Amino acid sequence: MNYYIITYGCQMNKADSERIATILESKRYKEASNINEANLIVVNMCSVRQSAVDRVYGKIKNFAKLKAQNPKLKTILTGCILKKDRPKFAKGFDQILRFKDLLKYQPKYQDKSVAFIPISNGCNNACSYCVVPFVRGPLICRNHKEIIKETKNTIKQGFKEIWLLGQNVNSYGVPRETDAKFTPTPRFGVGASTKQTRNINFAKLLKMVNDIPGDFKFFFTSPHPKNFSEELIDILAKCEKFGKYLNLPVQSGDDKILKRMNRNYTAKEYK
Repeated sequence: MNYYIITYGCQMNKADSERIATILESKRYKEASNINEANLIVVNMCSVRQSAVDRVYGKIKNFAKLKAQNPKLKTILTGCILKKDRPKFAKGFDQILRFKDLLKYQPKYQDKSVAFIPISNGCNNACSYCVVPFVRGPLICRNHKEIIKETKNTIKQGFKEIWLLGQNVNSYGVPRETDAKFTPTPRFGVGASTKQTRNINFAKLLKMVNDIPGDFKFFFTSPHPKNFSEELIDILAKCEKFGKYLNLPVQSGDDKILKRMNRNYTAKEYK
């Protein structure tokens, strides 16, 4: 049985697809060299832009033609799917599926020089124009030890470019275990303790990544201006392995528009 994955959207979707490939291969599927050889087609979609939704919907007729040639062909839709879009997609796909706990799986990297490493998933912001909290859910931060371990492994494999991913990377923060006993909290995926803990925030995580031995550069996406702290700026200035690339979306230079967008900062504060 052969599979073929089509990915639309951001780097996070690409990272998810690399882990979906691992899941499928654990079920003895093999990657098809092209879509015509596939017995299973997985479309990992994005709903942030309507154009991406339209592209997925446009694929349905193509899949019908492929099924006429291969009656055993199955199609699965996954990724960021709005509730209102599910009925129309249900008519064109055999199954709409949400792959759970993707971060438990090692990715099958598609690019041998660039590694996408998720550090969090979801978002607790409520920007008025954004669907991410509805399709990705609330913020869940990955344990920093897992992130550092995966980063070290990619560097050992010869990757030169590391991308740390999250819908809002600089909201990252997990408690660091001290002498306290931690109890998992499934909703947020981080430990909880009655004793005092020292937080690992995004700035500290970047310092840890920077301190990993090896010849590599690291980048991150996407940050939010309201969480871009002085501590983070100072850390970035001192990290020699930071790739010196920053995409910090202002979204608007008009404070009234920013307020309506629920961005929680002003144009002056951004400057």
